[in-house]
Amino acid sequence: MRLLFKQRMFSWFHAYDIYDDAGNTVYTVQGEPSWGHCLKIYDSKDREVGTVKQKVLTFTPCFELYFGEEYAGCISKEFAFFRHSYDIDFMGWHVEGDVFEWDYTIENSSGSTVAVISKELFNWTDTYVIDVRDPKDALCALMLVLAIDAEKCSRN
Repeated sequence: MRLLFKQRMFSWFHAYDIYDDAGNTVYTVQGEPSWGHCLKIYDSKDREVGTVKQKVLTFTPCFELYFGEEYAGCISKEFAFFRHSYDIDFMGWHVEGDVFEWDYTIENSSGSTVAVISKELFNWTDTYVIDVRDPKDALCALMLVLAIDAEKCSRN
């Protein structure tokens, strides 16, 4: 399953649209005012399906992930040289990125690729392609991309 993740150009808080290959909106994401990033994910029927919420006052950047109101886990940035790596405390997943922070790979606990994330260059806003092997993992992969993008935004 391929998703196209595009940040909206003019929004007061972070806002994103996520499309499938046919150009249909699969998810929308709305940022909410809070201390740290708080991103609410809605499906195509406007039902809230997930939240990515930044934990504040932590040593390394950390984001809590929720399915609806249910806590799913946390993603935090790890210290690494010449690459970007994230620790995820749910589903046994691990994320590694390249030195430019444009491309990422999500792997499961057995080392198999769950998703590949690629940043598209030469766009006015942040645009990513998310290739997910199993469609049931699409929401989880999207939440990870949102957390990584929010962490990068916090540094800039």
